[in-house]
Amino acid sequence: MATEDKNRATAAAILPLVGGAANVSSIAHCMTRLRLGLHDRSLVDDEALKALPAVMGVVEDDTYQIVLGPGTVARVTPEFEHLVEEAREAAPAQAAVSADDLAAQGAAIKAQQKAKNATPFKLFLRKIANIFVPLIPALIGCGIIAGLNGLLVNLGWLPAVTPALAAMASGFMALIAVFVGYNTAKEFGGTPILGGAVAAIIVFPGVANIDAFGQTLSPGQGGVLGALGAAVLAVYVEKWCRRWVPEALDVLVTPTLTVLISGLATIFGLMYVAGEISSAIGTFADWLLSTGGAGAGFVLGGLFLPLVMLGLHQALIPIHTTLIEQQGYTVLLPILAMAGAGQVGAAMAVYFRLPRNESIRRTIKSALPAGLLGVGEPLIYGVSLPLGRPFITACVGGAFGGGFVGLFNQLGDTVGSTAIGPSGWALFPLLDGNHGLGSTIAIYGAGLLVGYVAGFLATYFFGFSKDLLTEFNVSQEPQSSTVAATGGPHPATDADADRADVPGSKDSTDPGSTDPGSPDKAPARV
Repeated sequence: MATEDKNRATAAAILPLVGGAANVSSIAHCMTRLRLGLHDRSLVDDEALKALPAVMGVVEDDTYQIVLGPGTVARVTPEFEHLVEEAREAAPAQAAVSADDLAAQGAAIKAQQKAKNATPFKLFLRKIANIFVPLIPALIGCGIIAGLNGLLVNLGWLPAVTPALAAMASGFMALIAVFVGYNTAKEFGGTPILGGAVAAIIVFPGVANIDAFGQTLSPGQGGVLGALGAAVLAVYVEKWCRRWVPEALDVLVTPTLTVLISGLATIFGLMYVAGEISSAIGTFADWLLSTGGAGAGFVLGGLFLPLVMLGLHQALIPIHTTLIEQQGYTVLLPILAMAGAGQVGAAMAVYFRLPRNESIRRTIKSALPAGLLGVGEPLIYGVSLPLGRPFITACVGGAFGGGFVGLFNQLGDTVGSTAIGPSGWALFPLLDGNHGLGSTIAIYGAGLLVGYVAGFLATYFFGFSKDLLTEFNVSQEPQSSTVAATGGPHPATDADADRADVPGSKDSTDPGSTDPGSPDKAPARV
């Protein structure tokens, strides 16, 4: 009961600071963030939100995102939804009267922000990510089952059960193209089931009887890339049909032409082309790590956090999925996961370098468990990125960890992950390789240790200038904020002046601070 009261109190504290129930248009949550659609962004009190003990930071993207951390966000969100519903039921007329005005203001602000910060390329990458992210839970579940099955097979245990586990682990991957096609059509504005129907052609066993480009097709040829291309083509064909087919015939003609035209193009073109691209991706990844593993790992591990900040890491999702589909695991993810290890090491160094700043140290203590499990957002947005230099030294730690894992790949000990999404310690159940599970776990674990140590040392010795230490290594009492579910923030006190020195504040005077509220900042699952 005490935990429920705490979660409800957190929700009650957040609601008035985002403009109240009338200002909330949508509510959702991901692994660490409460994602809110808002009518009027100007009604949000960012600084008071950041001062709440449960809030680790705020991020602005398509939605307004409040970082609460894993576990907490899943418990606070239902309480927040209940409070919004109760407030709307108590004052339905007031909400209805102001909805149009608020919606107009919110739409204008959102359009202005998107025009300023969004680029066509990043919007395209976001669409690609939206196609694959919903598949991650199934990839994780099936990947863990596959690892358990492999362990039982190697030990010779439960031979009657292992075939069933193999079916559970492989069934989703055998049909993943259908799910990709469905999500692709949905994301690009077509009928999802038509995208799935066209993508299903790729995995249909009967394609083995068809010759294209002088070779016999094989089921699954082209994989997720072929499914993505087929579904996008289906969307364009469907939209063309909607414009030209008479309304009376639309229900019959449009689905037929969509599947027929895009299906023929898939069989006699896309499957072959996508298959060649998929093979090239696998070949290049193997070549990259076998010939220049240490150097490649160093670069990949060091650049991943900046890629996350720019939103460019989303381009890697189809590559990971293609490698998993081809080889059973992706060799890139364990290397990229070292960026999270560098982040953890950097945060621990900040903790020791700022012994008087209880506010930052408290943030680190609360966010560190999530960081060890591969959820890097709280540490990035609450610690290293606002401070500036520690973000760079965290990248250095990730580079050394990535170089370590890459070196072993170069020496012939492949370290891979059977799913995407988790990293840090959470990746251990999903590890796979070519020299046994024990060797794979040892290399990955040692890589994390290298990342922790390198990130700590780089940050401890090079992460702070004298001015930065002088500014932040002072006692900072957190602002006491007393709010009610239907009221507003407590009147400003003298503590408001102190908040200008807290990392993440828009008023921070730190020359190396970076505002994490840009729409370009995507979630960091490292």
